Amino acid sequence: MHPTPGLLKIDRLSKHFDGIQAINDLSLTVQTHEILGLIGPNGAGKTTLFQLISGFEQPDTGSILFNGQPIHNLNAPQIARLGIARTFQTAKPFGNLTVLENVMMGFLTKVQTIAKAQAVAIHTLDCLNLMDQAKQLADHLSLPNKKRLEIARALSTNPQLLLLDEVMAGLRPLEIDNLVTMLRDLKQQLSLTIIMIEHHMRAVMALCQRIVVLHQGAKIAEDTPSAIQQHPDVIKTYLGTAAC
Repeated sequence: MHPTPGLLKIDRLSKHFDGIQAINDLSLTVQTHEILGLIGPNGAGKTTLFQLISGFEQPDTGSILFNGQPIHNLNAPQIARLGIARTFQTAKPFGNLTVLENVMMGFLTKVQTIAKAQAVAIHTLDCLNLMDQAKQLADHLSLPNKKRLEIARALSTNPQLLLLDEVMAGLRPLEIDNLVTMLRDLKQQLSLTIIMIEHHMRAVMALCQRIVVLHQGAKIAEDTPSAIQQHPDVIKTYLGTAAC
């Protein structure tokens, strides 16, 4: 049998900023419907990789294929239309709009009527336990609810691949556990593939089938969660000093 080509294939990707190598000859493949964890110390290149995948930056060298199509020279709107969505470390909803209106805006580009956009937005908010906040202005949300709204807004583009950038940051243990359950359910309901940057190792271990570890822009390990926990280079560069 031939190996599956993967939904996302990154080959020898590199990116410099002012002489600093943010991504260094990185290759990896993400399989359809998996949840891949991306971990490493601050400055390891994790968010830069998301910038490259989602089209906010272009690589210096290397390629990114999504569903077999090169996307490394496309811009962010073009890549979003192909089926890749992302969240950002700092949630920035439209604060003067309600929670429901924030999510409807994305669906309005996908459906033909406002009523349909509202219906699918309500379903998305329900999946993320946000219906009680639907009529509230986004600026008035608590941090956990802003995090969930950020995910809902990303889902409003109907992505195949969802990039989650530290959506657990600042949350308490129970809030993290609740979000882990929601993400697991969303992945099944929407047939999502997810790459998540996360420092909370409890969440990573609970959700991810594989973990890639970056250090100084390079991949130093790629394995199952249990194997990553025992990897000597990972312990030395990250797990041994990380506050997880």
